[in-house]
Amino acid sequence: QVQLVESGGGLVQAGGSLRLSCAASRPTFRWYAMGWFRQAPGKEREFVAAISRSGSSTFYADSVKGRFTISRDSAENTVALQMNSLKPEDTAVYYCAADARRFRLESFQGDYWGQGTEVTVSS
Repeated sequence: QVQLVESGGGLVQAGGSLRLSCAASRPTFRWYAMGWFRQAPGKEREFVAAISRSGSSTFYADSVKGRFTISRDSAENTVALQMNSLKPEDTAVYYCAADARRFRLESFQGDYWGQGTEVTVSS
């Protein structure tokens, strides 16, 4: 089992940037594909981005493609989500997730979850 702790959320104006970070508790971090989901008030949790175990492949939701970038640092056991050109509709609680079982990023699902970090984008 791996524990995940997110940080970096906050309040930003539309058009601004934020960088979220997720720290994993175990050195077996490299065994997991990593990703981010978000949940806006009154809505279901939705997939945002995922990165492969090696870090060589990424996959994004259409709504964030070209604006968000996911990356991982296996030496530091961290995964980051750089969010640029933020929009009010990006307002949500963002969750870091680890996928232990699946290999296609298009099928990414969270087996382990962080507690979430809140992002608010003002118009």
